[in-house]
Amino acid sequence: MVMKASLQLRIGTQLTMTPQLQQAIALLQLSTLDLRQEIQQALDSNPLLEQEDEFGEQSVTETPESDWEESIPSELSIDSEWSDTYQDMAASSGAPEGPDFDRQAAGQSLHGHLLWQLAMTDVSERDHAVAESLIDALDANGYLTQPLNDIREGLRAQGLEGLSLREVENVLLRLQQFEPTGVFARDLRECLMLQLATLPDDTPLLVPARRLVRQFLEALGKHDKRLLKRRLGLDDEQLDDVIRLIRSLDPRPGSAFGVTNDSYITPDLVVRHDQEGWHLELNPDALPRLRVQPDYASLIKRADKSQDNQFLKDHLQEARWLIKSLSSRNDTLLRVGREIIARQIGFLEHGEEAMKPLILADIAEAVEMHESTISRVTTQKYIHTPRGVFELKYFFSSQVSGQEGGHSHSSTAIRARLKKLIQEETPGKPLSDSRLVSLLEEGGINVARRTVAKYREAMGIPSSSERRRLR
Repeated sequence: MVMKASLQLRIGTQLTMTPQLQQAIALLQLSTLDLRQEIQQALDSNPLLEQEDEFGEQSVTETPESDWEESIPSELSIDSEWSDTYQDMAASSGAPEGPDFDRQAAGQSLHGHLLWQLAMTDVSERDHAVAESLIDALDANGYLTQPLNDIREGLRAQGLEGLSLREVENVLLRLQQFEPTGVFARDLRECLMLQLATLPDDTPLLVPARRLVRQFLEALGKHDKRLLKRRLGLDDEQLDDVIRLIRSLDPRPGSAFGVTNDSYITPDLVVRHDQEGWHLELNPDALPRLRVQPDYASLIKRADKSQDNQFLKDHLQEARWLIKSLSSRNDTLLRVGREIIARQIGFLEHGEEAMKPLILADIAEAVEMHESTISRVTTQKYIHTPRGVFELKYFFSSQVSGQEGGHSHSSTAIRARLKKLIQEETPGKPLSDSRLVSLLEEGGINVARRTVAKYREAMGIPSSSERRRLR
């Protein structure tokens, strides 16, 4: 067999993860408290950046000597899809019946954050059961320490007949797309490889970095640079760059999450009502307003190549990029928040029973962004409403179909309806789960008895026999 060499021209587009784009995405993910800390660090380290007296939307202050500067686009894109950041995976079809979890844990614990992403993912009921077991098997660092075969056997014992190891592996691959990147790895090598897989293909020294992690991680742990240089064919400088890239990864992606109960939350958005209807706006007290320091900026000379002048130029550019990134974050937050509120007016006017089904894909399609961006925007971002302060992800809930010809209902609305029925029950004759199913059906909500029991237990409500005994 003779192999012939040939040249092929391929045309395509690819997201380039520039430092500015990385900064914009990083700022989008931060909570208000963390973002304030980042801004304070920037103010402390950059003499070209200062805080205005007033709080509010960020703006770029132009300077007379700005024509030499690197061009900053009017709109800084911080949108990316799963395939930009994660390997493409085929989506499963069929939605499970109302996955539920403690909403207060979402965004505060790794378990809650992953369950929320699962609830917003289109998977079959069978795959959903497998995914829940995999999430339960994670340790505090986000690693899957339990063997897949043991998980499969446990699910078979619970009634998932004919479950194969391949099915469990396919669900695991799907979950490895979840945030934070690197979760559901079975060891350190897989965790680092998952994170390296998210980097753009044109990242310098990405190929040797992947090979080092895949084949020579033990040598790296022993600091055997001589062996690594020989096996990877790198010089001292290249090897140091590869090691620096690997050390920039997070070996414990789940450790950043923890169950915390902050007593004070600064909302990012405020929704109010007047004669013209509902309005959403940024909270002016959430973040400081930044500007370029005009006195230092005026000292910059266009053609001066001195070290001091270059220092001012570099810090001026950093300041302008930070201000633009914050402005882009605010714009994205407003777009997503307004679309969410527009779909959940019923909740604002009538409460939880009027909450509509809503998933990430709905908002992503409406604002022409990707689901991963919507996930970043709604995590640890809060909105002040006349009904209280809520995390943006609170307004998302899975869809439960009603009776034939009826409307679909959100799991939040069903829980609210269950809670109201139980509160209004006769003290001496508490409603059984079967009776609750019947009452829900009369209202056009057709759910299984096990779903009612699941929602009731999630709200901390005892069974009918226990409620009778307590009364």
